[in-house]
Amino acid sequence: MNVSTKKVAIIGLGKVGITAAYAMLLRNTADEIILVSRSAQKAEGEQLDLEHGLTFLENTHITSTDDFSKIEGANVIVITAGEAQKPGQTRLDLIGSNKKIIEELAESIRPYVQNSVVVLVSNPVDILTYHLSKLLGLPAGRVFGTGTMLDTARFRFHLGEFLHIHPRSIHAYILGEHGESSFPVLAHSSVGGQPLQDFPEFSEEKALDAYAKTKDAAAKIILAKGATYYAIGVVITQIVKMILRDQKSVLPVSVPIENYYGESNVSISIPCIIGKNGAEQILQIKLSAREQEQFKKSCSIIRQYL
Repeated sequence: MNVSTKKVAIIGLGKVGITAAYAMLLRNTADEIILVSRSAQKAEGEQLDLEHGLTFLENTHITSTDDFSKIEGANVIVITAGEAQKPGQTRLDLIGSNKKIIEELAESIRPYVQNSVVVLVSNPVDILTYHLSKLLGLPAGRVFGTGTMLDTARFRFHLGEFLHIHPRSIHAYILGEHGESSFPVLAHSSVGGQPLQDFPEFSEEKALDAYAKTKDAAAKIILAKGATYYAIGVVITQIVKMILRDQKSVLPVSVPIENYYGESNVSISIPCIIGKNGAEQILQIKLSAREQEQFKKSCSIIRQYL
């Protein structure tokens, strides 16, 4: 894949998509950003609004379009199109409407993504990632979902609150479904190589409270302000940067699995090495017996909706 020009396409310009574009501009992530919307007028408006800040930022070429052929040649294609979660809804409640949107979108973009990495953000992300990977037929790892990367970021933040440590230094994952059946991996969590459980401030009760805050975060934010978009915008930007720079970093993202702890034919979040070709390698993280049961339960719930 040609990475000499860092080109990113964002399909879907709701709050998540445009916040991701804004975050990419602030962090000088790409050389070119293509904004794709069903409404050419909306896309053009977003383009102008972003361009007017370029005087104070690094130069990034921004284009807007309602023509899917314009995404051809993009290194990374980010898909945020679809209905957003409303107060009282779970992510799984979106499956009916968003599955149809993704199926139609796959048909439209298939001719133009053969050399791209496709990152899906739309919910329910695990189910839609599995379907999109089948519909596009790209090599393994070239289609993946943001999965529990945001959950993991939230979890590390809340762990950091009671440990008084910056979240960047905490190595702990939320795995499984990006939803109600996600679970924290505590047995092998660490800070600077020291097991999390060895810290004087640590207790399982505090860790589970951090997880409860993580699990309830989306609903709380949606109830308060209608939608979540800042943090996921940063998450998308981080993923895109890792792909464009071929960083080979480990992230918990949603990928189709085959015989992972005996589970197959489902897309779910597990640690993967992210580089220029997408989710390039799946890591077999060591799970406790309890965590293995939680993983299997999560797979079972997702599989019911495939």
